[in-house]
Amino acid sequence: MKRPTPIPPRQSPPTPDEDDSASEQPEEAPVRERLASMLPFGRSKNADEGEPVAADETEERPEAGRLGMWRLALRRRRAERAEVRRFTARSRRRKITWWSSIGAVVLLAIGTIGAAYSPLFAVERIEVVGAASLDVAAVEEALQGQKGRALPQIDRDEIRAALTSFPLVETYAIEPRPPHDLVVRIEERTPVAVIASDAGFTTVDAAGVALDTAEARPDGLPIAEVEDGPHSEVFAEVGQVLRALPADLAQRVTTIRATSPEDVSFDLPDGGGVTVIWGSAGDTAEKMEVLSAAFEAKPTDTVSTYDVSSSGVLVVQ
Repeated sequence: MKRPTPIPPRQSPPTPDEDDSASEQPEEAPVRERLASMLPFGRSKNADEGEPVAADETEERPEAGRLGMWRLALRRRRAERAEVRRFTARSRRRKITWWSSIGAVVLLAIGTIGAAYSPLFAVERIEVVGAASLDVAAVEEALQGQKGRALPQIDRDEIRAALTSFPLVETYAIEPRPPHDLVVRIEERTPVAVIASDAGFTTVDAAGVALDTAEARPDGLPIAEVEDGPHSEVFAEVGQVLRALPADLAQRVTTIRATSPEDVSFDLPDGGGVTVIWGSAGDTAEKMEVLSAAFEAKPTDTVSTYDVSSSGVLVVQ
């Protein structure tokens, strides 16, 4: 007869601590393995046996430890650089825009200056404007030396020397007109009187500058009789009086004389000849009002002298 198999012993239920340790044990193992692979100085697996190896055993492979540290430092530096680039992107874009604008302006300035001093802007035509009595062809011929030069390189001293040889030129202005034109704007002197001398009749302007000398007396200009000559203070006052007179009255003056700046008088051919004592060059408008009223009240054929030298006072003789 067969013996019955013995009944296995009854096992008591596991305690809660045992259940937690049993449940946590399979989960902790992969975590430890990941930590060991990430930390070169921690615990690692033996590649052949799959068993944990103490961190002290890694001292046998110092090169592997240093290489891991170097890689970690390299990753950290790369991450820092990426963060710096991300936070400074706006500033870098602003700097790029700023330097690009400066570069464009510099290139434009260099190109403009280079083109201006190149044959692309050389003088090919000279135009004289404002000349009435001057010979325009003669003035242009005197300025021929400026042709072929770049507009910024024209010699203003040569132009001034060339125009000084023309007494009629009082003032002038130079106007470069790219790409090839040079305009010389001239203001001529205005002749106001004639000075008689042994050489003939010399035409002068209000400043006493001699403009021309001829044997015959020019029409429409009075003869100036000033003892001190055309370059004196007395003649300067005479010139101011002639320029201040209305054009219709100035054209009728035949002779103007003065012995001092306050004693200017002139002759008119009206009524067989009449003299106007003008005085100084001041108060021209008021004197003209008085003289016009005198012409109506006392016609020129009934008097010989009109004295308007005192402001607001008329003396008729």
